[in-house]
Amino acid sequence: MPSVIRVVLAEDEVLLREGLVGLLTRFGFAVDAAVGSAPELLEAVRTHRPDLLVTDIRMPPQHRDDGLRAAVTLRAERPDLAVVVLSQHVQSGYAAALLDSGDGNRVGYLLKDRVADVEEFAATLRRVAAGGAAVDPDVVRHLLRRPRDPLGALSPREREVLGLIAEGHSNAAIAARLHVTEAAVGKHVGNILAKLGLPPDEDTNRRVLAVLAYLRAAG
Repeated sequence: MPSVIRVVLAEDEVLLREGLVGLLTRFGFAVDAAVGSAPELLEAVRTHRPDLLVTDIRMPPQHRDDGLRAAVTLRAERPDLAVVVLSQHVQSGYAAALLDSGDGNRVGYLLKDRVADVEEFAATLRRVAAGGAAVDPDVVRHLLRRPRDPLGALSPREREVLGLIAEGHSNAAIAARLHVTEAAVGKHVGNILAKLGLPPDEDTNRRVLAVLAYLRAAG
């Protein structure tokens, strides 16, 4: 990851866009461009080739999922582009679509309310830019509350660990949260991957595939 992360920001609400520019600058990011529509987003990323794109899902001109579709298009062109999308509401299908783009790494799906915790927001952006994946905890909780349980083979503790993986936490961070050893978390992760039928492969981020299976099954 570069010492200074270069960012293109796409948000159609002017006040929020300017606030995010100030926040990113305060935390040491370099904002190459801040735009208000999906076409401008595409042009800015192709022109500046930033390390990270931060975009709202709903953008002009159609005010639907224009921002997300533009991000997925750019990920097809540049799988190494880190992307964090912001959403007003929990929409697990959008999270799955983003995680399914590129190689599944360097992606994040956050609710806009999460920006209120500015330090955590900045840390998440850095984690995604470094190659991680992060799904908003509210999205994870929404999926866990669904009455249908497509991941019934997992134990309650394994479901809890998978939820924390979806939020982007490392094994060490999960161990600290659950007050268990890192070795115990590693065992749970191994069981999860085995039960989800994800074979060993050094060239594939199986944690991201586990999150994808989680979102697709519950979506």
